[in-house]
Amino acid sequence: MRFQVRNSVLELLEGNIVDQDVDAIVNAANSALSGGGGVDGAIHRAAGPELLAECRTLGRCPTGEARITKGYRLKARHVIHAVGPVYRGQPQDAELLASTYRSSLQLASLHGIKTIAFPAISTGIYGYPLDQAAPIALRTIKDYLEQHSEIELVRLMIWDRPTRVAYERAARDLLGAQ
Repeated sequence: MRFQVRNSVLELLEGNIVDQDVDAIVNAANSALSGGGGVDGAIHRAAGPELLAECRTLGRCPTGEARITKGYRLKARHVIHAVGPVYRGQPQDAELLASTYRSSLQLASLHGIKTIAFPAISTGIYGYPLDQAAPIALRTIKDYLEQHSEIELVRLMIWDRPTRVAYERAARDLLGAQ
């Protein structure tokens, strides 16, 4: 699915984020930026040990914020490490998740990144329900693109059927059927 948001394209695409040939991919990172399981582990394995070495120079990253590194062995030139919230069913969960996406996009703009791919942040081991996370992600990205024209493409990577269903439903509700 592809949507036009001002001068930018927002698309939902099934596939593996580590294979994306974009300026930056977003890593669903832990606050220690130390690699781990899921998306984080896959990105670190694909990028090689240099990624972890650079992450160690950055220190910790608070929940709701992001940091940027080189992409090393990835097709993507950069990795934006975004720390989403562990879902607890509290109002601040939504605020922190939105902040995670917004911080990633702000870093992208600051570093001249034109194309970026996101995973479904916090929906894996962090337990954020897909039906709640998808609208937050899409609304935050849409709002950012409406205010900033420097990013040309935002790609949301879909890993499995439940993620596809949740993100397609949220996209239709927020952006209209296309």
